[in-house]
Amino acid sequence: MQRLGALEGITVLDLTRVLAGPFASMMMADMGANVIKIEEAGKGADERQMGPFQNGESAYYMNLNRNKKGMTLNLKSPKGKEIFKELVKKADVVLENYRPGTMDKLGLGYNVLKEVNPGIVYAAVSGFGQYGPYTKRPGYDIISQAMSGLMSTTGWPGGAPTRSGTAMGDVLGGLSVTIGILSAIYNRSHTGLGQMVDVALVDSAVASLEIINMIYLVEGRLPQRIGNRYESVYPYDSFQAKDNLVIVAGGNDKLWGLISKHIGRPELADHPDFARTRDRVKNHVAVREIVEAWTQTKTSKEVVDELLAIGVPAAPIYNIEDVVEDPHIAGAREMFVDIEHPKAGPIKITGSHIKLSDTKSSIRTPSPGLGEHNEEVLTSMLGLKADEIAALKQEGVL
Repeated sequence: MQRLGALEGITVLDLTRVLAGPFASMMMADMGANVIKIEEAGKGADERQMGPFQNGESAYYMNLNRNKKGMTLNLKSPKGKEIFKELVKKADVVLENYRPGTMDKLGLGYNVLKEVNPGIVYAAVSGFGQYGPYTKRPGYDIISQAMSGLMSTTGWPGGAPTRSGTAMGDVLGGLSVTIGILSAIYNRSHTGLGQMVDVALVDSAVASLEIINMIYLVEGRLPQRIGNRYESVYPYDSFQAKDNLVIVAGGNDKLWGLISKHIGRPELADHPDFARTRDRVKNHVAVREIVEAWTQTKTSKEVVDELLAIGVPAAPIYNIEDVVEDPHIAGAREMFVDIEHPKAGPIKITGSHIKLSDTKSSIRTPSPGLGEHNEEVLTSMLGLKADEIAALKQEGVL
């Protein structure tokens, strides 16, 4: 029988909003998990108010919350808490991104919920994590980029520390908490017990800095902003062509040999200043002059075509229009998908980047309206009747 996806049968209670948490639950929903997005009645999640908008509907929300069921629940009310606990009994994962301590104040923290369901995987993604001196600080993507060191090394020499063009701290946090959740689910298959997954945006960004951290830890040298150049290999940078900048990624000695031969300087492959990766990094200014003397005689397309033909990684620098129209990325890899939203109408959203051969990720349903699936969820999971659900709505629980 054809499965909806690799995570079919996993139920996620999603209390998150904005980006890191919704990005995590989006990936799980795309892979077939039954994700129930629980929002505040009347108001909804913060991202419903974040642009861009189409026919009054947030494309930000529509992209991150496809494939999910929408439910409203007042977690401050006694009945709302009880309903949530009953849902936890039937669920596999609780995902939240409140400031640490918020769920404990509601009486719905991990220590309470693991008594309700010992197998529950409780995942919390926050700015600074669940313990440590900064745990109560609010956290946003830009804060994670600032305090991880990412901003300090992004930008051009002499320029100001620069936030990356997208919310990389949030995305890294979302990826990290998803990995943690799936690891905990796998461990539960052996032990029968869930556990808490604690992911901080700052930690996730720090982990992503890899060689940047090691430069300081090993050499005691403070990494600086170096534009598009990479600290560990060269030529691995953007170079000026006749028309535009172009990327050349000569990531090892073999590739440098191919480049040297192609540009008519085969002797550089064995030159003591350039023969090894570490030599070229040390002498990157001279290497740049050599490579750019060649690229400036060509258009960016000619540079890319010629280098790819001899096996050297090279690429144009796309804008988003280029990405959306690319036959490989947008076409064959299906990174942009057309859906029909009941209010927004036809819209193209970002597709799933995780490609599985047998249980393909897919976008099956548009993002839910606020509380759209209240009756379906409460009926299927808890067996409530229509009149009971209507009464809960009247009381402000839903």
